[in-house]
Amino acid sequence: MADDPVTIDRRAGGGSPDSVGTRAAPGASPDAAASASPWARRLLVAGVVLAAFNLRPAITALGPLLEEVRGALAMNGTVAGLLTSAPALCFAVFGGAAPRLARRWGPAAVVLAGMAAVTAGLALRPLAGGTAWFLASSALALAGIAAGNVLMPVVVKRWFPDRIGPMTGLYSMALSVGTAAAAALTVPAVRTLEGDWRLGLGMWALPGALALLVWVPVVRGARTRTAAPAGTGAGGCGADAGIRITRSVAAWSLGVFFGFQATAAYVVMGWLPQIFRDAGLPASTAGLLLAVTMGMSIPLSYVLPRVAARLGHQGPLVAVLACCGLGGYAGLWLAPAQGAWAWALLLGVSNCAFPLVLTMIGMRARTGAGVARLSAFAQGTGYLIAVPGPLLVGALHQHTGGWHAPLALMAALMAAQLAVGLVAGRDRCVEDGG
Repeated sequence: MADDPVTIDRRAGGGSPDSVGTRAAPGASPDAAASASPWARRLLVAGVVLAAFNLRPAITALGPLLEEVRGALAMNGTVAGLLTSAPALCFAVFGGAAPRLARRWGPAAVVLAGMAAVTAGLALRPLAGGTAWFLASSALALAGIAAGNVLMPVVVKRWFPDRIGPMTGLYSMALSVGTAAAAALTVPAVRTLEGDWRLGLGMWALPGALALLVWVPVVRGARTRTAAPAGTGAGGCGADAGIRITRSVAAWSLGVFFGFQATAAYVVMGWLPQIFRDAGLPASTAGLLLAVTMGMSIPLSYVLPRVAARLGHQGPLVAVLACCGLGGYAGLWLAPAQGAWAWALLLGVSNCAFPLVLTMIGMRARTGAGVARLSAFAQGTGYLIAVPGPLLVGALHQHTGGWHAPLALMAALMAAQLAVGLVAGRDRCVEDGG
């Protein structure tokens, strides 16, 4: 996986915390948008925004309709849990191939192929007559999303080396908007379409098709420009043979922390609407509550990186987010319907551990190459850790007939996230063997 350019170590160039993520990446290629025509620059911006928008609807559109999908396809709780685990599994499996494909074909071409896979998967999923077809088409869409997860930061760093901070903020905001929009609008759209869940899920292929229309000329333009300098790879960073990443406490703590926060995020995306529906809330309200949870990352993704960069130890932020998560789970246990809006907000704050861990990854290496290797290790390890979580939640719910056991599991994992996050928050670099 490529490094995330949201946060570049504040110590690398002696910059102030507020300058984090605003400096041009070392070795940025000469085909940056700064040297492109105004039309090409606007096209690149539109491509980044549309691609980011399409990186989550395949996941969050399904949660509010999971009950209808399970009923129509005769899907048991364990298989439904597998479906909610599929994002993490696909991100771990397919995301690792994206940098290699980008080195061969260029990141823009792979993002285009990823958008094509997302569009095709979302268009084919409503045609499923059984569980196998639904899982296969979902996996196709998730494979495309995995490529975008890895390469969109690379695209930002490569074509906007002088605007990494603002463009990453725009990219993050578009991703959050797509996440929340799919959660909030899918059920109302299904009602407008006379209760057809298939059309409600399939309609999210349309934004993917729009992204394809934009990325085709982007790829054509990229092929006419000079390739990235030799040795930079897709992410603009060469290898750093001096880092023993698998022996680094910082790397392992970040990987495990990433895994626990990803587990919580995918459980929330996959199961939170069903928890609210089982508590007596209508499907439209459950979808809106999920949208609120996902939408919390829109403002906080701007705030958290700057706050984290100012701290010598990010443990206090880890603790605040974990406490919000534990409060949300306790509320779902005690009064899921009565305090639904409060629990949605608390879980939304807790889910912002994602931008926090990306920030810490950028701060735990001094060089671009170190960030690249640390990001690849932490994200790969983390997504593998996250795979069984949603599956276990589905199995526990099926076998107990309620949500107390799954919520107890999630609370235990949140406590573990807090413990390992306190270790990951220490100020040290992988280059030093920390």
